[in-house]
Amino acid sequence: MERLKNLDSNPAQGASGSTSPPYERPGVVAAAVYQHGQRIRDIRIEEAGEWRGREKAIVWIGLHEPDEVLLSQVQAEFNLHPLAIEDAAQPHQRPKLEIYGEAMFIVARTAHMKDGEIIFGETHLFVGRGYVVSVRHGDSSSYLAVRQRCEATPAALAHGENYILYSILDFIVDNYMPVIEVVQDEVENIEDLVLREQLTKSDIERLYLLRRRLLRLRNAVVPLVDVCRRYEHTDLPGMDPTLQSLFRDVTDHVRRVQEDIDALREVLAFAFEASVMIGQSEQTAIARKLAAWAAILAVPTAIAGIYGMNFSDMPELKTQYGYFVVLGVIATLCLVLFGFFRRRKWL
Repeated sequence: MERLKNLDSNPAQGASGSTSPPYERPGVVAAAVYQHGQRIRDIRIEEAGEWRGREKAIVWIGLHEPDEVLLSQVQAEFNLHPLAIEDAAQPHQRPKLEIYGEAMFIVARTAHMKDGEIIFGETHLFVGRGYVVSVRHGDSSSYLAVRQRCEATPAALAHGENYILYSILDFIVDNYMPVIEVVQDEVENIEDLVLREQLTKSDIERLYLLRRRLLRLRNAVVPLVDVCRRYEHTDLPGMDPTLQSLFRDVTDHVRRVQEDIDALREVLAFAFEASVMIGQSEQTAIARKLAAWAAILAVPTAIAGIYGMNFSDMPELKTQYGYFVVLGVIATLCLVLFGFFRRRKWL
């Protein structure tokens, strides 16, 4: 956290002449003011309200798991709605977009890979005329890269708070793609394994875990489609019509992620069904072999059972070559049955 603060304060060192950012406090990752697309300086939370009202000035504050005192202070500076503040203090919200007068409150779920697992985070965004406040919860990626990219393009940043919002949403959606690629590799490995051999119990557990991860990822992505779709229209507070195409691009990316997730879940479902069908086919083949051998062995068993009844009046018992004849009959019948089942591919 300390390293991120120092890095994010670097662009303002020349203006402030200080190597220690003025917003240095727990929960605050970055707090800066921009005018005409240029970063003016870092500010304290207490100064945010007075900068917000200046012409062409944008206050951009980044928070990470802030406490109630910090959120209350931010609420007072920007006159944020109490319900939005209540939601921002409580993680595990469903992705959504809510409008409170001239301000918007957006919830988005983030995802990235860590040690082979999908780690989910949450970002709450307050967007209004002259300010953007991002609140991160959980192990989510820092928006330092977003801030640096925006600062590198002052002409684009001059579009104001909606361009910052677009940049954050685009960053969140782009981070879904590496997760999809990792899961796709695992799905392809399982698919190849199904074609080579029957899945073991550990393979089936792995398949189930993949489907569960994809379901959680889908629950994070799908609601964001509706959120981004609303930004394609200009009826939102303070929306710049020139940014409409950018938000449409984000919507297309989210839909692509959704389609990839649905496709991977279908592949996993087909892989499981194929594994079950292969297992049933193998069981059927084994059952056929057992039935064929049982039919073959039934012949000597039946004949031997007849001659084992120990009746005294059995003509065959006194035949000189009866024993060899019976053995020949048994062998002949067994060979006939073996050939029959062989032609039917039961053996």
